[in-house]
Amino acid sequence: MATSDQSSQTIPRVRTRRGGDVTATRILDAAEELFAERGYAGTTLRDVAGRVGVRNPSIYNHFAGKEALYQAVLERVVGPVLESLSELVEAGPDADRGQVITRTMEVLGQHPNFPRLLLQESLAGGEQLTGLLGEWLTPLFTRSDELVRRTSAAEMWTHEDLPLLILAMYQIVVGYFTVAPLYERLVGVDLLAEDMRHRQHQLLRRLADLLFPLPAARSPLPGDGSFKGES
Repeated sequence: MATSDQSSQTIPRVRTRRGGDVTATRILDAAEELFAERGYAGTTLRDVAGRVGVRNPSIYNHFAGKEALYQAVLERVVGPVLESLSELVEAGPDADRGQVITRTMEVLGQHPNFPRLLLQESLAGGEQLTGLLGEWLTPLFTRSDELVRRTSAAEMWTHEDLPLLILAMYQIVVGYFTVAPLYERLVGVDLLAEDMRHRQHQLLRRLADLLFPLPAARSPLPGDGSFKGES
């Protein structure tokens, strides 16, 4: 796990050729679904074009190729979460850490296929995409590590435990969306419904306060109701 000496690490960006935002968004949506269903290796640009309903060459009007398209799919989900983490690190120890959870749940609520995409690549070993995924996920874990080490968790847990705690939170968040389709078939409850996401959001905030508490003099404020659908 990277430590705070890499705080200057910048958020990666992807260069695309987007001639029309609406069409580019439709391509990204279709690609996200297909990458989640079949993985990177099992998805072709022809598959994406077919799902969008455009000719295969039209993809190249917006994205340089399959890898650029995959990177753009990563960018629009991981990017906002990474930006939120970076803002908190820069804001200092008194910042409300719960806003990262709020932002993450909002973004994943808009892109519920994305966690399954990550799972696909994890199961496949991710050898072909280790560099590309790492370009986004490594800064994500680095910023999380910086933020956690500003809380009392640095005193409660050993140096070696902190990265594992961050990884555990990652698994809880991603796993919630990954298991949602199966859970609905087995139990009949839609975890992606707004009320259920709201309950999970509140649970995650309480869990974060328990695992990564602020010093007593800097106790976190109650939920500010910023999560969509929160009353």
